Amino acid sequence: MSYDRTTYGIEDLKEFDDKICEIAKGYGLDWYPINYEICDYYEMIGHMAYHGMPSHYNHWSYGKSFERTHFMYNMGQSGLPYELIINSNPSIAYLMLQNDFYLQVLIMAHCVGHSDFFKNNRCFADTDSETIVSKMRNAKRRIQEYSEDPNIGLEKVESFLDSLHAVRFQTERYGMPRKSKKAIKQEEIDRFNKYKEKGIVLDYSVLNKRLLKRDHDLLSFLLEYGRGYEKWELDLIEIVKDESHYFMPQIKTKILNEGWASFWHYKILHDLSLTDDMHVPFLKMHNAVVRPHIGGVNPYHVGFYIFQKLEKEFGLEKCFEVRETHDDVAAIRLFLDEDDFRELNMFSYRREKNGDVFISEVSDHDDWKTVRDDMIKNTGVNTIPHIFVDRIESSGELVLKHEHDGRDLDLDYADNVVEHVRKIWKEGEVKLFTIIENDVWEI
Repeated sequence: MSYDRTTYGIEDLKEFDDKICEIAKGYGLDWYPINYEICDYYEMIGHMAYHGMPSHYNHWSYGKSFERTHFMYNMGQSGLPYELIINSNPSIAYLMLQNDFYLQVLIMAHCVGHSDFFKNNRCFADTDSETIVSKMRNAKRRIQEYSEDPNIGLEKVESFLDSLHAVRFQTERYGMPRKSKKAIKQEEIDRFNKYKEKGIVLDYSVLNKRLLKRDHDLLSFLLEYGRGYEKWELDLIEIVKDESHYFMPQIKTKILNEGWASFWHYKILHDLSLTDDMHVPFLKMHNAVVRPHIGGVNPYHVGFYIFQKLEKEFGLEKCFEVRETHDDVAAIRLFLDEDDFRELNMFSYRREKNGDVFISEVSDHDDWKTVRDDMIKNTGVNTIPHIFVDRIESSGELVLKHEHDGRDLDLDYADNVVEHVRKIWKEGEVKLFTIIENDVWEI
């Protein structure tokens, strides 16, 4: 049967969804049930602006994102995503009315791969997929109530959210369990007592400091150590913190997640034995999705390459193992070697102060590891500067530090972030120490 965008209906989509699920189960994929919602391009732009969440709270920045995307789309300067799926149980995915039928089939196969990744990859273990939609719905309701409260108001709510959004991903990025202030103090007391048993007396007065160890989760730190917050402010901190923890695994696994979904839509659609009028455009679209990007890394391209290499060299079982246990940085380090970087045509570049860009390293025998390390620096959470709490002075001043990795901060952005943290921290000044051109810099 031949399909085009005007002749297919819901039953046709369901027929192919059933076929896709049957093939996927045969391979051993294990995913959340997927609820598909059909929308037009205008609604898709709205879903994009709100990260796909049907119950996300309102904020001016999402409206700005919507208007910019809508304008660019209407001007022909930007396309829309072929697929958008939420990490929830059941998963929620969107099918745009303007898509051709073959593309809807590709998207459904792609979404099965994504949902399988969400359900099984270790990074997503604590993302509350069972309750995330209802939690965000409740958060939206509470924020709306604060905005309508005459004693609080929309301006205060949005201003506080602005500041929280500036540091929303300054959370624990390596999945380490967080220790409470009480637990940390007890550990330090036990450590001091052990030294005392050995005849070494330490200064117990340091145990009276408010912050005994550096804190790498800024939002959790504010909840536990901050003072003077109203209840609605504490609630907003908690809401943004929970949301950042929900999205952090997607940032850490963008390459593997898109690679896994592309790997499976490619395999499943070949097994569907499509007619030429669907198979040929599918191949063209697949090749467009996983093609290299000039001047940047296409996560679909690199992820698809990794899983194809793993299947060829180690078998499909190894692919499932990597899907379960790895993030992007680990996969790049372990599975891409000199030949792969040469095949992927990867290189490093530097940008001069005048804006000129120069290729600094290519993937040859001497420099491919440098190219790999530069790629890792620009992958996942490594693209986000790492700011942590160093100490709280007796005056109440909050001292932050930037974990410098060879890349200097943009001082304008850094100034803005410090100003936002100052608005959140109610006890005193805020300082941020970093390194600029090899010198210690205080902001």
